[in-house]
Amino acid sequence: MIALLLFGGFALFLILGVPVAFGIALASLGAILYQGYPMALFGQRLFTSVDSFPLMAIPLFMLAGSLMGHGGITRRIINLALALVGNIRGSLAHVVTTSGVIMGGVSGSGVADVAALGSVMIPEMKKRNYDAGFSAALVASSGSLALILPPSIAIIIYGVSNQASIGDLFLAAIAPGIVIGLGFALYSYVYAVRHGYPTEGRVSAAEKWQRFKEASWALMMPVIIIGGIRMGVFTPTEGGAVVAVYAFLVGLFVYKEFTLADIPKICMEAAIATAVIAAIIAATSLFGWLLTNARLPQTIAGAILGLTENKILLLLLINLMLLVVGMFLDSGPAILLMTPILGPVAAHLGVDPVQFGLIMVINLTIGLLTPPVGTALYLASSISGVPVMKLSRAMLPFIGIMLAVLALVTYVPGFTSWALTN
Repeated sequence: MIALLLFGGFALFLILGVPVAFGIALASLGAILYQGYPMALFGQRLFTSVDSFPLMAIPLFMLAGSLMGHGGITRRIINLALALVGNIRGSLAHVVTTSGVIMGGVSGSGVADVAALGSVMIPEMKKRNYDAGFSAALVASSGSLALILPPSIAIIIYGVSNQASIGDLFLAAIAPGIVIGLGFALYSYVYAVRHGYPTEGRVSAAEKWQRFKEASWALMMPVIIIGGIRMGVFTPTEGGAVVAVYAFLVGLFVYKEFTLADIPKICMEAAIATAVIAAIIAATSLFGWLLTNARLPQTIAGAILGLTENKILLLLLINLMLLVVGMFLDSGPAILLMTPILGPVAAHLGVDPVQFGLIMVINLTIGLLTPPVGTALYLASSISGVPVMKLSRAMLPFIGIMLAVLALVTYVPGFTSWALTN
């Protein structure tokens, strides 16, 4: 009955258009009242779920991303990407993919990168007669790579919820993220050749070096994050603070794109974005606690394991479940809801928590690109003016590439674990 109250209530609130965090919290409140728990439990569980040192990394990385966003990072990264791939057929398409990979190592937010890339690149691609559906699909897919590449906010949430090493997750996520980006680039090249899209012209070595120097401060951010965490210089949370200070100093004194007067607005922007994530984390943690208290995760895990002993089929079933969940929930609440349920199943199958985390994150990244709740899909549609259904069809090749890499991550553990060997 408790499961029916939780999931039924949550579904009802979603249908009514209640924001996800409030829908989850209200469904949980109904379950608390039904169970006869003291009302004080509601506030206590909400507070204790976000009273976590590792979760402090989220506001710090959000602040760093906001500082770099206002500090001119997008323009410099795009200029560098154009210098690197300007002589390849369909140059602007490759600029989008290259920029998505580089920016993914800076912002940690897929939706933010889709907005940044789309506002700059989609108008330029339209001027050169690129197909509108292809352009919007490429921007949505490439921008969403920030959900996979470190310092991904989704990876931080998973690491905290499943007690997995965030540093190992960051390191293991690099190969899948880059391979997906290369897959996008290959498809874009074939598409560009087929449709006769132009090159943007070769850039001299001196100009490439100049643009690299301009972007080098931004490119150092992922190096600082991964290197510092992996070498034990600082924890992921402390790394967020280091990068936020670095972003502040670079934006203020090197790029000089903002002044001290802009800092309150930048901090407020980061605070609002963090508050949304924190509300979801608090509500879903309460939801998960109620499920665990009712032993639902153990029941579901037992039911799944009772279907078959075949590891390949069970992993396929887990992927299908995550793909469906990703179609209806954003990555944060989906991770917090599904990790307690599917984590024990993955552990029983001998799947490493780092590998399982990447399986989950890639599945949910695909969810950003699929209706009915694909945030990146709708954002790209809004920026480009391409109808959602047409854009969904144009998205299929990119989703296919991500599914191929997902299969590698799922069934070839060495694809991710090689980076963790000392």
